[in-house]
Amino acid sequence: MVKPGSTTRLKAGDALLVVDVQNDFCPDGALGVKEGDQIVPEVNRWIKLAGESGVPVIASRDWHPRNHISFKARGGPWPPHCVLGTRGAEFHPDLRLPENVTIISKATAPDVDSYSAFGGTDLADRLSAMNTRRLWIAGLALDYCVRETARDARRLGYEVHVIAEATRAVNVHPDDGARAMKELEAMGAVVEGGDS
Repeated sequence: MVKPGSTTRLKAGDALLVVDVQNDFCPDGALGVKEGDQIVPEVNRWIKLAGESGVPVIASRDWHPRNHISFKARGGPWPPHCVLGTRGAEFHPDLRLPENVTIISKATAPDVDSYSAFGGTDLADRLSAMNTRRLWIAGLALDYCVRETARDARRLGYEVHVIAEATRAVNVHPDDGARAMKELEAMGAVVEGGDS
């Protein structure tokens, strides 16, 4: 198990990416992930560590228009969720993002979806400007947005660490989360903690 608390874990060239820790992805949300809210204290510990280490924190969020293509009314797989300007789209109230957090809004156009925080955003440019080489990823959901974000980060050449205690899976099919972790490890990502 990873125990953040030493400034030697995070260093120059690192960034912490918190993926979609929004109300609609937590229990009682429109698309709630079981135990999704339970990752918040762990994410907060990593945010604190990042601050102590001088490492930038980036937070992605789904920021959908009301008629987004991923919604069932338009033939998508999901109920309406994370509609911009609603409480469901807000970050979890207990998430302690720093004042200087970089916020990446994704899937903002009605006809374009993206699970990845890199899809249709300037995240890659921002990471380049920060001289990032190693990306630590936490958030929701492991088998969708975390997986796709980590996959894109690996394709772009980043060293990727997925923090197992700071993510949860939807598990539409049993073991989707475990399969996502194995897939990411096969791509060269490091899974921190968990059973792998």
